[in-house]
Amino acid sequence: MNTNVGTLDRVLRIAAGLVLIALAATGTVGWWGWLGAVPLATGLFRFCPAYTLLGINTCPVKK
Repeated sequence: MNTNVGTLDRVLRIAAGLVLIALAATGTVGWWGWLGAVPLATGLFRFCPAYTLLGINTCPVKK
């Protein structure tokens, strides 16, 4: 699994994921807030399957 998520992209994904999960946990938003686990996971693992399919790579380090 190659890294394809850059630093800024990673920070934004983790922040958005945590915000959505927090909103879902407090009942502010509906069940869909738990979908924040997806950007959180892609940010933590630095890999996005959709980026692979689309040929996008925001990571500056080439492996």
